[in-house]
Amino acid sequence: MRPYTAILIIPTGIGASIGGYAGDALPVAKTLAQVVDRLITHPNVMNGAMLYWNIPNALYVEGYGLDRFAAGDWGLRPVHNNKIGLLLDQGIEPDLRLRQLQAVDAARATLGITVTDYVVTDAPLNVELRTSESGASWGTIGNADSLLRAADTLINKVGADAVAVVARFPDEVDSEADKNYRLGKGVDLIAGAEAVISHLIVREFEVPCAHAPAFLPPPLDINLSPRSAAEEIGYTFLPSVLVGLNKAPQFIVKDKHGYMSEPNDIWASLIDAVIVPATACGSSAILSLSQKCLIVTIEENETQLQVPPEPIGVKSIQVSSYLEAVGVIAAHRAGVNPEALTSITTSLRFLNI
Repeated sequence: MRPYTAILIIPTGIGASIGGYAGDALPVAKTLAQVVDRLITHPNVMNGAMLYWNIPNALYVEGYGLDRFAAGDWGLRPVHNNKIGLLLDQGIEPDLRLRQLQAVDAARATLGITVTDYVVTDAPLNVELRTSESGASWGTIGNADSLLRAADTLINKVGADAVAVVARFPDEVDSEADKNYRLGKGVDLIAGAEAVISHLIVREFEVPCAHAPAFLPPPLDINLSPRSAAEEIGYTFLPSVLVGLNKAPQFIVKDKHGYMSEPNDIWASLIDAVIVPATACGSSAILSLSQKCLIVTIEENETQLQVPPEPIGVKSIQVSSYLEAVGVIAAHRAGVNPEALTSITTSLRFLNI
């Protein structure tokens, strides 16, 4: 019997009530991992700044790579350990840069993570934050070429298998939106820009990548929400990124010169189920997988998007909560129709053919 494999998707920067903050979807991932053989998810779910959790059967896959995987263009190859290269924005102040380097040294000394070297970009990245009409966050990078040159050095000269990026983000943000986020009722203003950074590197170099923003420490707030508190307890967001990249699967590009299949490689045809917020079903990954596997949508995980499954032709089982989704996945893995666990039964229909 082949391993049961599920994907947990909570898109970044869309104000998800679960997974829209600092690692607050980790309890969902930890629980789902108990009822599947392999759980594929992405940095927005797993990153909790200074807080992280090692889930042995979870695969940490960047969003662009996840889309290419779902489309069947790329495969995933599990690894025991990656050599991580650190990419630092020239725009980070010296003291703040030192905090990032100390966090890396701590991860090397206490967690045994392999970090090869670090490179500073040849120009400040000049990240700018934006918000769309829907309320979702996104952003721009003023010097994307500098980002890619630094990544090229790490990958092709230093020999890094994965890239951790730290970019200086603006401290001056929409004060009302930032306040709402810290109170646990707003959109993560930086998440969309973070996704742009990692997407660029993964698209160009086809290696795992994740991003940690650099900020000056924020002022204390007695009313801080527990859901955003992970970002308030240290000077850097790097630890969870380094833990995730440590064993992030490598990408296999189909039909690329030198490609050879290995027994543990994972392809989209092996996916059994995808779990996603009910109003966020328009991603490339969902559209690619909707005809191939079970789609479970979560009603209570509200987002700023309004893209339910039915209007775009995605068939799904809609449940109210992740707790209910765990039961659906457990039943599906056992080969049991989830309807058999409810009091609602219907008779078979006669088809006149």
